[in-house]
Amino acid sequence: MSAIHIKSPALTIKAGTRALARIRQRGLQPADVGILPGAAGGPKALGIQGLDLALFGEWLPRAPRERALIGASIGSWRFASVCLSDAAASLRRLGELYTEQQFVKGVSMAEVSHSCRQMLEQLLEGRDAQILDNPHYRLNIMVVRSQGLLQHDHRAALGLGLSAVIGNNLLGRPRLARHFERIILHDARQAPPLAALADFPSRCLPLDRHNLRHALLASGSIPMIMQGVRDIPGVGPGTYRDGGLLDYHLDLPYSGGDIVLYPHFTDRVIPGWFDKGMPWRRGDGQRLQDVLLLSPSPEYLARLPHGKLPDRKDFTRYQGNDAGRRRYWRQAMDESRRLGDEFLELADGGGLAERIQPL
Repeated sequence: MSAIHIKSPALTIKAGTRALARIRQRGLQPADVGILPGAAGGPKALGIQGLDLALFGEWLPRAPRERALIGASIGSWRFASVCLSDAAASLRRLGELYTEQQFVKGVSMAEVSHSCRQMLEQLLEGRDAQILDNPHYRLNIMVVRSQGLLQHDHRAALGLGLSAVIGNNLLGRPRLARHFERIILHDARQAPPLAALADFPSRCLPLDRHNLRHALLASGSIPMIMQGVRDIPGVGPGTYRDGGLLDYHLDLPYSGGDIVLYPHFTDRVIPGWFDKGMPWRRGDGQRLQDVLLLSPSPEYLARLPHGKLPDRKDFTRYQGNDAGRRRYWRQAMDESRRLGDEFLELADGGGLAERIQPL
C-alpha cells in the first residue's frame, strides 16, 4: 500500500542541528549519506524491515558510494545482510530466519547460542567474503569485552556482575568502564568514521574471515540469554558480549560531515542498554548533529497488534503458541512496507524538509 493513502504519518523524522539545516536548505539525496547506524533491539528490527528494504534495496543504490554501516547486536546482523550480494533478499531472509526461531520454557544459554550460530550459518551460507569485500559498504560491528564477574556464564556470578553494573550505571554512566571495554571490529579497508573515543576504554580492530562470525555472534550475545563468545581471533583472550550493553542506540561521535541516516525503532537515542529506564539519559546533541533519524510514528505503532513493534518479550507472551507469534511478526514485517513507502515518497517528492523535527 502506498503511503499516499495513509491519512496518518507512518514515520517520525528527526534531525540533529547540522543535518536539519542542511536538509532544509538543500533537500536530501542518496549521495549525501555516508554513515548508517543500526541499534540493538532484537525482534524490533523486523518491525522496520520495510524501511530497510526501501533504503538498501532502492534508494541508496541510486548513488553507489563508500558507506560505513555501524551496528550493535541485531543492527550488525541487519547490516551484514545488506553486505551480501542481494541486500533485499538477504534482509527478508534474516527476518524469516529470526521469525522461525522458537525456544521451550527454561531454555539454556548454551541452547540459545547454538540456535543463533545455526541461524548465522543459514544467513551467510558461506558468503562471508561478500561482506568483507563489498564494493560499497564497510561493516563495523560493536561488541564489549566483559570484565570481572561478567566474564562468566554461570548464572549466579553473572547475576551478581549485572547487579554491580546496574548500581554503577545509576551512579554515573562513566562507571561502566569498570565492567566493559568497547571493541569495534571494522572493515579492514576503512577505520570507523568516528572522532576519538574517550568516554570508555575502546579498541578498533580489523574484521577478517577468521573473526567475522565470532564478532556477529558476540554482538548479539545478551547476558543471561546467551553465552558470551570467548577469545575472538585477532582481538585477544576474554569474554565478548552484546555491543548494545554499552552502545544501545549508538550515541557515538560521528565524523566526516556526511548525513548519518539512522533507520531506528524509536525517536529517542538511549546511550546504553542499562539506561532504558532512565529518561534523563539522552543522546549527545553534539555527537548527533549530522543524524537524520527515521522511526515509526505513534500513529503507526497504534495500528499494530499489541500497539508496538515485535520484541523479545513476545517469546514469553506467545509461549506454547509459536504459530501465533510468527503470524504476528510476519504481519509487522508486511505492515512495515508503509514506512519505506512513505520515506521514498517524501524524499522523492521534496516533502522531507517539511516533516523534520529537531532531534
